[in-house]
Amino acid sequence: MQDVQRRSQKQRSDSMRAALIRAARDLFVRDGFAATATPDIVAQAGVTRGALYHHFDGKDDLFAAVILAEAEAVAAEIEAVDTIGLSPEAALLKGGEAFLTAMRAPGRTRLLLVEAPAILPPERLAEIDAATGGRTLEDGLRAAGVDQAGPLSALLSAAFDRTALAIDQGAPREVWKSALHRLIKGLVR
Repeated sequence: MQDVQRRSQKQRSDSMRAALIRAARDLFVRDGFAATATPDIVAQAGVTRGALYHHFDGKDDLFAAVILAEAEAVAAEIEAVDTIGLSPEAALLKGGEAFLTAMRAPGRTRLLLVEAPAILPPERLAEIDAATGGRTLEDGLRAAGVDQAGPLSALLSAAFDRTALAIDQGAPREVWKSALHRLIKGLVR
C-alpha cells in the first residue's frame, strides 16, 4: 500500500514540475525572460509559489529546466531520424534537416538561441549542449570519420544555430539549407 502512495506522490510531484516548466515556457516565449515574473508562472501553472521553490531554486533554475527540455526535444527529433543504411554524409544531412525542423516549434529558436545565451552562463549552456544536440552532432561527425570531431562539431553547431536564426527571421529556408549542405559535404570528404 505504501508503494502506491509513494508512486502517487511522485506522479503528483512530476506533474507539478512539468506544469511549471510548461507555464514558464509559454510565458518566456510570449514575454521574454526579463518580463516574466514568478507570480505569473505559478498562476499560469495553477500551483503555489511554494511549489515553485520546492522544485526550483528560482526563476533562473526554472529557465534552465525549460532550456534543457527544449534541447532534449530537439535532440530527440534528431535521434528519431532513420539513418540505417545511409552514408555518414547522408546521415549528417538528414540529422541537419531534423534539427531545422525541430527548431520550427513556436518560440524554440528564441528560447534556445536568443534568451538562453543572454541568461545562462556559458558553462551551463555547454553542459546542456553536450548532453543533447551537441552530442548527436559530434557522434555523427565521428561516425563520418571526421578528424577533430569535437571542435568541428562546435563550429558546425554554430552554423546550424545561425541558419535556424536566419530562417526564423524570414530568410529563405532552401538557400540556408543548401549552404549547410555544402559545408557538411566539405567536412566529410
